[in-house]
Amino acid sequence: MTRTKVLVGLLAVCVVAGACSRSSSSKSTTATAAPTTAAASATTAPSNPCTGVTLQSTDIGITPTDFTVEVMADVGSALAPGLFQGNIDAINAFANWVNANGGIACRQMKVRTWDSKIDPAETKNGLIDACTNAFSLLGDNSLFNSDVSPMTNCVDKSGAATGLPDVAGLVNTIAEQCAPTAFVIQGRPEHCQVTTGSRPETGFVGANKYWLQQLPGAHGLYLVAGDLPETTASGAIAKALGTASGIVWDATPKVSGADTQTAYTPRVEEAKAAGSTFVADGSNDVAMIRMRKEAVAQGLTSVKIWACSIACYTNQFIPQGGADVEGTYVYLQFLPFEEASSNANDQAFVTALGSKVTSWGAQAWQAGLAFKQAVDAVVAKSGPNGVTRAAVLAALKSITNFTAGGWLPPTPLQAGQISPCYMMMQVQNGKFVRVYPTKPGTFDCNPANVATVTLDPAAVAATLK
Repeated sequence: MTRTKVLVGLLAVCVVAGACSRSSSSKSTTATAAPTTAAASATTAPSNPCTGVTLQSTDIGITPTDFTVEVMADVGSALAPGLFQGNIDAINAFANWVNANGGIACRQMKVRTWDSKIDPAETKNGLIDACTNAFSLLGDNSLFNSDVSPMTNCVDKSGAATGLPDVAGLVNTIAEQCAPTAFVIQGRPEHCQVTTGSRPETGFVGANKYWLQQLPGAHGLYLVAGDLPETTASGAIAKALGTASGIVWDATPKVSGADTQTAYTPRVEEAKAAGSTFVADGSNDVAMIRMRKEAVAQGLTSVKIWACSIACYTNQFIPQGGADVEGTYVYLQFLPFEEASSNANDQAFVTALGSKVTSWGAQAWQAGLAFKQAVDAVVAKSGPNGVTRAAVLAALKSITNFTAGGWLPPTPLQAGQISPCYMMMQVQNGKFVRVYPTKPGTFDCNPANVATVTLDPAAVAATLK
């Protein structure tokens, strides 16, 4: 997994989706993610759908031979070079895997790429490019996708404003999360349509509950991803979800992708002064590494739980953190790469990407599986010439609980719903090790792992320093 060198991002999301907690009185419900027996078992179309068919150009991005999708991700920003390269790598590899297994809708999948550069203008240009040149967006991850009108108003081959299908790996902006053509593996939870001011926000709190069970009365710091307004607002929601779970925040300092090691000195001093027992990272892997190294340098010993999300599940976290990151908890909402042998789709991803596996890439590959499932459903119903944007959008809307062939627990793809399922990893002896639930291939799916708080995210974000 390439290291998310920076900033912000997505952890804000992770955090929103999981501001972290677990009460000792809660009961867990464990759901087993059944291993698949064939790499494409969850998404394979009926046998011989191409026999006797003269293929046609049915919509933008589809020719008799090719099926073009576009992946857009923040890669080329000076603030965070290579940030979501994992999404692009994954979709390119996914297309190769699809083509090696018979293609999609009797055609070969082709991939266009667009670098959104953590720039709203470049992101909007990417939507325009995808509308014009591809059938859909697939596996995308752009933090600044705030004006989605080129996507929602995108016309199809007939000239109808059907909209551009957007099957994203991760979403942070409200506009994209709530767009009617967006389907997301991991997104910012919203009750669409979004109102301004104080409003209900629903998020994942299962990890919080777990940590509080391990450490009743936990109090400490929450590191807020502070480089972008959207991620700071996400951090405000995460802070509120943590408080609702029972965590007491001694401080909620904003961190930046530009922060050097010395920037963490005052944060550790705050934790020492408060005798903090808990530190949660709402930014990225680099933030946690630097916080933990500074804690060692300053002799901070009161912290018993160092908590992170998917943001720390990178191939750089342990090598760069070394002994200083031992014991860090990381929660995931998909089966880890360490258990790939138990799930064919997980294994296909790990095999295809090799040393380039990333958590963001996994979400992009999962988005690809959801997209192919929808396309296969259209082919099964209407044949390979029945594939249009309108038909695929309808098929995506019918997928209410997506599992990626057991790689994910049942996961909603549209806004307003949050999966309660997760599993917990911990760094032990230089490796990510499953610690909860202990049985491989399983998740805790207690409905109480989702909670709702009411706040004005922008107003709370303005108070974070």
